[in-house]
Amino acid sequence: MRARNTIAVIDYGMGNLRSVSKALEHVAAGKKVIVTADPEVVASAERVVFPGQGAMPDCMRELDARGLRPAVMAAAKDKPFLGICIGLQMLFGHSDEGNVAGLGVFAGEVKRFPDAEMIAADGQRLKVPHMGWNNVVQKPHALWANVAEGARFYFVHSYCVQPADQTLVAGTTEYGHPFTCAVARDNIFAVQFHPEKSARDGLRLLENFVAWRP
Repeated sequence: MRARNTIAVIDYGMGNLRSVSKALEHVAAGKKVIVTADPEVVASAERVVFPGQGAMPDCMRELDARGLRPAVMAAAKDKPFLGICIGLQMLFGHSDEGNVAGLGVFAGEVKRFPDAEMIAADGQRLKVPHMGWNNVVQKPHALWANVAEGARFYFVHSYCVQPADQTLVAGTTEYGHPFTCAVARDNIFAVQFHPEKSARDGLRLLENFVAWRP
């Protein structure tokens, strides 16, 4: 049975859980935010947030070690679902980081930023990981409501997703070359950046997620 007004933040040992949960609590008045590694709690929650940071092979290993894969896959099918950072990358079929399979919710690859394209407009070399604030070009979606076009969000990553289906793309960012920084389909929205670290616009996106009725 689904517990109304609950948001489960999935704890598989690899996420910035405190920052994510505190940001959600700030915008989710009247809702209970639960950080959990219990598949049953995930299954019963009204909404699910799937955060993550670190290396993809470690994240996939820990997810399976804690028995959370079935709960994540079920949540991705039928309830409002927000992926953050590695929580975006893990939704895809394969990552070059460790040559590891992802969850395969979406077809596509996770690729490292190509060294040959890491050149800024002024000719300077761009560092990898991509770390810091960057502008996001939006595609229409409810979670961008009241977020200005080109708003800046905070990134920390060396790999980015390459969806097989371009209709998934809900946002792009330029770093040496344009890359997908947000995807959306049905009840799923997932982002490469960290909304919990992205000040007002990040909180607004989380607030939109809390109110979202896909």
